[in-house]
Amino acid sequence: MKQEVELAKVELKEEVGKVGKGAGMLGGAGVAGHFALLFLSLALMFLLDDWLPIEIGALITFGVWAVIAAVLALIGRRELQAANPQLPQTQQTIKEDVQWARAQKS
Repeated sequence: MKQEVELAKVELKEEVGKVGKGAGMLGGAGVAGHFALLFLSLALMFLLDDWLPIEIGALITFGVWAVIAAVLALIGRRELQAANPQLPQTQQTIKEDVQWARAQKS
């Protein structure tokens, strides 16, 4: 039993390291994506400056991103409301495991 616990600890430590590294990479990708969108927005603003005053180009660019943010927020909120943190299948299998263990005991 002790060996199994030690093995589980070693495996868990390795997996946590992998997850941490992956999370760091995703964070870096998020920062890089943010800068990419920033410079894309600036390019759009200066492109619109060819036809409109730069202030209007900036407002149009802002409006586009505000609409995108609102749509993503609404979709994300709907997804969060639809989530079921109760984990019904896991609860059911745990109950079945407990019943099985009690049956084995008696």
